[in-house]
Amino acid sequence: MDKKLKQDRFKVKGMIFILIMVLFLTLISCAAYSVKGSGQPAEINCFIKKFIAHHTPQIGKSEQLIFATNQDSSSVLATIHALERNSGAWRLAFPTFTGSIGEAGFAAMDKKREGDGKSPSGIFPLGIAFGYDPSVVTKMPYRQATDDDFWVDDVNSEDYNKWVKGKPNAASWEKMKRDDDQYKYGVVIEYNMNPIIKGKGSAIFLHVWKGGGATLGCVSMPEEMVLKILGWLDPAKKPLIIMGTESELRAMRSR
Repeated sequence: MDKKLKQDRFKVKGMIFILIMVLFLTLISCAAYSVKGSGQPAEINCFIKKFIAHHTPQIGKSEQLIFATNQDSSSVLATIHALERNSGAWRLAFPTFTGSIGEAGFAAMDKKREGDGKSPSGIFPLGIAFGYDPSVVTKMPYRQATDDDFWVDDVNSEDYNKWVKGKPNAASWEKMKRDDDQYKYGVVIEYNMNPIIKGKGSAIFLHVWKGGGATLGCVSMPEEMVLKILGWLDPAKKPLIIMGTESELRAMRSR
């Protein structure tokens, strides 16, 4: 074999090696992280990593993020990721799990409307925690839900999208202490609350998943996971929830 042919083959092998290394490094960039404080491997997928990188102004100083996402706007199931930022690096607080959303799936960005059965898409703060017990283990501000507590969903009411004490002067409302225990534990998702725009949707919560069904627009998850979330959330870390299909969130503009 002549010297030139050997050199050409060496160049080809070198290029193949480089391509393999590039592919390897790409895969490593989306590889699994170890969950801090546990021996369990868990993944932050590429979509979430890119979303965080592209939306740093909206995420701001938040150090706790909950992602509720799927790939089909009509699906009632969502994958839940809970992330925490430590020393500038994001890590999963615990392994991912499945929850449910609105019976009509996710609404497109800014298209959520009252009574449409859809969960809103976007980035929203997490507000007060609530439940049936006088108190729960959480750092979040907490409010007990009793038989005398209601959330108003009447678009013509001055109390639209507000929690009120005592039977409201409104055409429709939702009891905060339900017979099916879906609100046994929960957190208010501050959608359409600052400011409140009538007709854009109300009573969007993170709450207990009962019976394996869909919600009317909330995000639900198994009771044990709601309790984990409540124990983990810290208002000092400015927790946010990010909701929607991957394609809808991917198209969301960074501001």
